[in-house]
Amino acid sequence: MPECWDGEHDIETPYGLLHVVIRGSPKGNRPAILTYHDVGLNRKCPSASLDPPLPGICQRNKLCFNTFFNFEDMQEITKHFVVCHVDAPGQQVGASQFPQGYQFPSMEQLAAMLPSVVQHFGFKYIIGIGVGAGAYVLAKFALIFPDLVEGLVLINIDPNGKGWIDWAATKLSGLTSTLPDTVLSHLFSQEELVSNTELVQSYRQQIGNVVNQANLQLFWNMYNSRRDLDINRPGTVPNAKTLRCPVMLVVGDNAPAEDGVVECNSKLDPTTTTFLKMADSGGLPQVTQPGKLTEAFKYFLQGMGYMPSASMTRLARSRTASLTSTSSVDGSRPQACTHSESSEGLGQVNHTMEVSC
Repeated sequence: MPECWDGEHDIETPYGLLHVVIRGSPKGNRPAILTYHDVGLNRKCPSASLDPPLPGICQRNKLCFNTFFNFEDMQEITKHFVVCHVDAPGQQVGASQFPQGYQFPSMEQLAAMLPSVVQHFGFKYIIGIGVGAGAYVLAKFALIFPDLVEGLVLINIDPNGKGWIDWAATKLSGLTSTLPDTVLSHLFSQEELVSNTELVQSYRQQIGNVVNQANLQLFWNMYNSRRDLDINRPGTVPNAKTLRCPVMLVVGDNAPAEDGVVECNSKLDPTTTTFLKMADSGGLPQVTQPGKLTEAFKYFLQGMGYMPSASMTRLARSRTASLTSTSSVDGSRPQACTHSESSEGLGQVNHTMEVSC
């Protein structure tokens, strides 16, 4: 276990080094919150390294997780947990370019790198928060190492592999578009690309200037060659594989990943899965609607027995969104995992929530 927790670390794994950033220190037997970003992003805001930085929105909207974790009410949550941000190989700010012929880890290998992080810091288990490609990696991690995962928040997950038609379309797009523009079409809806020009422009500049382009291309290629996640709702097929922990699926309205998230919801156990479709949030709900996502994450943690209501009074008073259940069942959430310190906060489970202003 390292002497100094808070800060940046490079962790040896069977498939190369992983760059991680730790915030806080372990809180008793509580799990760590572990994040994994999408393609084209990383956990850190690089806007200070841009010359000149874009004014206004660039300072507010960080690449993947900073807006969410720096949100005031989110810090009411994170003071109770150690947070571990994982950067995919070569995607962190200032990363050196991989040598010619380097074989980027497969999506399965990226998932298999994470136990080294868990063991290095002595975490017993984690609550994962992943976006896009990072959500896929964390879901794969939970399938391979279920005892290490207590819960998952999966934003914009697509459980499907690329068919040959999709693969050909991606190849063609790569010939006619720059890499940043190709990645932007993965992150944002067409409506956002046309209308939300300030936000999109800030991301175009940051993706093009901060993330090493050769390394990014390798990550993008590997994500687009992923296989189906191979999960099925229990009881639908013999020996169905599924995520055994509580899962919150999140997608913005009109996001590119909407169909994939809906399909993922249809393949998971409805008794342990919450589906959250967020209005007015587009392709990056953790950036554009951090308050709503914070509120939902609070209830997700309470459903697992953490963050009892008594300790959340200030956050509860500052609610910025209404959560309306469109499908629920009576009773307590079945405890797919039994790591929680107490059963406080357990109650009625909202399996599908529509969040709107």
